[in-house]
Amino acid sequence: MGRAVLWAAGVLVALFLLAPIVAIVPLSFSAGSFLFYPLPGLSLRWYQDFFGSDFWLPALWNSLGIGAAAAALATVLGTPAAFGLWRAKGAFRAVAMGVVLAPMVVPVIVVAVALLLAFGPLGLVATHTGLVVAHAALGAPFVVVTVLASLEGFDPVQLRAAAACGAGPLRAFFRVCLPQIAPGVAAGAVFAFATSLDEVVVALFVAGPAQRTLPRQMFSGLNDQISLTTTAAAAMLVAFSVLLLLAVSWLQSRSRRRASG
Repeated sequence: MGRAVLWAAGVLVALFLLAPIVAIVPLSFSAGSFLFYPLPGLSLRWYQDFFGSDFWLPALWNSLGIGAAAAALATVLGTPAAFGLWRAKGAFRAVAMGVVLAPMVVPVIVVAVALLLAFGPLGLVATHTGLVVAHAALGAPFVVVTVLASLEGFDPVQLRAAAACGAGPLRAFFRVCLPQIAPGVAAGAVFAFATSLDEVVVALFVAGPAQRTLPRQMFSGLNDQISLTTTAAAAMLVAFSVLLLLAVSWLQSRSRRRASG
C-alpha cells in the first residue's frame, strides 16, 4: 500500500512538472496565430518561420556555439578542480567545495550583476568571450559534481601503482584515471552545455546585440509581441533537453557498467 501511494505521488509530481511542456509543444504545430485551444488545425508554418528568419536562426547558432565553447571550458576547469577536491582532506575541502559550488546556490541575478561589474573594466561585456566565460562559470559546478561522483568509484591505489612504475602525476592522471572517469566527465560536459543552452538572466546582463542567445531572443520576443514562432523555439529547446538527458543517462549507465566490471 505504501509503495502504491509513493508511486502515485511520484506520477502526480511528474504530471505537475510536465503539464506546462505538454501544453506548449502542441501550440507550435497550430495553424492559427494565437495561443488558443482547441487547435484550429495542424501546420509547420511556425517552424518554417523560425528557420527562414534572420531574427531567430542567428540566435540558435549563437546558443549552440556559445554552449559548446562554455561546456568545453567548464570541463577543462571543472575536471582538475574535482580531482583536487577528491584528493583534499579536512576543512579545506569543505571550504573549497563551497566556493566551487557557489554558482549553483547563489541566485542567478546576483551572479549576473557580479559578472557585469567584473567584466565591465575588462572589456568583456557584449562579447562572445565574456558570455562563454560567464556560462562556463555557471556550468563548471555541474562538471565538478559529476566528476566527483565518478571518482568515488576510482581506486586511488592505481595512482600509487602508476607512480611506482615511474609515471609522473600528470601522466598517471591522463593514462590511468581519466580513461576510467571519462563517462562522468562527458556527463558533466553535457550538463554544462544544457546550463548554457537554458540560461537567460546572465545573457540579459552580459550579452550584446551580436550575442543574442535563443532563450534571450524568446524573452525579447515575448516582450515585443506574442508569436507562435516562440512556441516552435520552445519545442526545439525541449527536444534538445530530452536528447541531452538521454545522453546523460547513457553515459551514467556506461559508467556504472565500467565500475561494476
